[in-house]
Amino acid sequence: MKLLEVKNVKKSFDDLEVLKDISLEVSEGQVVSILGPSGSGKSTLLRCMSMLETVDGGTLTYCGKTAVKDAKYATKSELKEIKSYFSLVFQSFNLFPHYSVMKNICDAPIHVMKRDKEEVAKSAEVLLKKMGLDSKADYYPYQLSGGQQQRVAIARALNMKPKMLFFDEPTSALDPELTAEILKVLKELAEEKMTMVIVTHEIAFARSISDHVVFMDGGVIVEQGAPADVIDNPSNDRTRAFLKKLEQ
Repeated sequence: MKLLEVKNVKKSFDDLEVLKDISLEVSEGQVVSILGPSGSGKSTLLRCMSMLETVDGGTLTYCGKTAVKDAKYATKSELKEIKSYFSLVFQSFNLFPHYSVMKNICDAPIHVMKRDKEEVAKSAEVLLKKMGLDSKADYYPYQLSGGQQQRVAIARALNMKPKMLFFDEPTSALDPELTAEILKVLKELAEEKMTMVIVTHEIAFARSISDHVVFMDGGVIVEQGAPADVIDNPSNDRTRAFLKKLEQ
């Protein structure tokens, strides 16, 4: 089943065209990594797919429901339902500093999704244990390491019970040791067949976790396919040059 279809999406900021006719698909249980140099449009694409930015053209369809067609968005109530299909984990964690870990994880499911408080709390406890943070429920973000904060952010996203998770450079704010912590969590989610779209600069990680890799440059998808093709045997000169630069 296709959870996300992106067709001919365009996005500009003033006179700068950032996304030029982007098309890709994400199927249920698939892990898709988006690679590319700085300024390639990969984070803007993620923000458009997670509806933090509006598109100027093209179509976005989630689980068969069209959120935007030819830049015309669905109704507010339709979009609310569609937005419940996915969660986004930010690179800067975006935890509420004045909330405990438990409240950070439980707040949106209770107040936005109107779910039962007890059920949400139980689910949060399970997720904290899964993240190795069951002893940190009453801590505040400032009392946690960057890796722990990122794991809380992932638990918070999962507690919304999404069909799909978006990650924007999930390890960019972390040192190598903490990066390994987060990559381990994401690999476990991939093994559980959680559908994920990950913007990342971690090439080895993208190779090991992804079913499908997208390489972007200059606001276009230069090539996409299996990691063995795009990362290990790229057909495009721009992809080859990008990967070679990272190896240096």
